[in-house]
Amino acid sequence: MVRARVEKKDPDALHFLGFKYYNGQPELRKDMGRAVKLWEEAAELGSIAALFKLGVSYEYGEGVQEDHAKAIHFYKMAAMQGHAESRYNLACCEGKKGNYDRAFRHLLISAKMGCSMSVGQIKVRFMGGIATKKQHAQALSGYQRK
Repeated sequence: MVRARVEKKDPDALHFLGFKYYNGQPELRKDMGRAVKLWEEAAELGSIAALFKLGVSYEYGEGVQEDHAKAIHFYKMAAMQGHAESRYNLACCEGKKGNYDRAFRHLLISAKMGCSMSVGQIKVRFMGGIATKKQHAQALSGYQRK
């Protein structure tokens, strides 16, 4: 059934099959290169989840050569389309580069989108005296509304 949908270029099916190759299944041997190719096709057809997985692949060099610029590019594309975890990963990338203000803004946006990891990071910053009580409250309020 999945293969039939893949043949019809269904982006969700392409992403799903890529994930199966990524993890390896009894019926499919783990093949990171094949997973990336499927995600590239799915992303071209509009899959936001595939954009995110491409970002992860390039960030950690899974199935492709590690390339942080490409990872950020894919995270940005997914984040602009409302993918909260991509926004969280952008925050992590900005933090690693020392861009703490940008990182915090990404965390705040993704928290409001419903990303619990971002709420946790903002809480850590609040407890460490880096984030204000108002910022922490903003993140919690936005997260709870989601």
